[in-house]
Amino acid sequence: MTTWGLVVETTVGIGERKHVEAHVVAHVSGTRAEALAELERRARGYAPEHPRSPVRRRLLREADGFLLVVDGAWQSFATRFTVAELLEDSAAPVAVPEPVDADDDSGDADEPPEQVERYADGVPVRRAWLGRDGLP
Repeated sequence: MTTWGLVVETTVGIGERKHVEAHVVAHVSGTRAEALAELERRARGYAPEHPRSPVRRRLLREADGFLLVVDGAWQSFATRFTVAELLEDSAAPVAVPEPVDADDDSGDADEPPEQVERYADGVPVRRAWLGRDGLP
């Protein structure tokens, strides 16, 4: 299944320090249409920091997303919402295979192995030694 990154590029700062910053705000697994629908939902509800007192707000659709232009009393501020296919992520969580205990004589061979609850990065929520008998 394809993973899509939802990217928000927004104008921050004011005056000479005004610049654009980009952030991946979410990932969506599914079709491009599903990712665009989620992006549109976020764009419609987005409240930029600047301008403090907006005069006019316009949301425009583009090929890969949306452009929000908010006019203030003195300046306009733009926020671009883009959907892009995720090709590589150097910080993606690594899938950790479940450990297999070769000495497990506790049950039926047809019984499925116990599922271990894990955090997103693969670390077990409950440590394997917690609650075991016979530990020093």
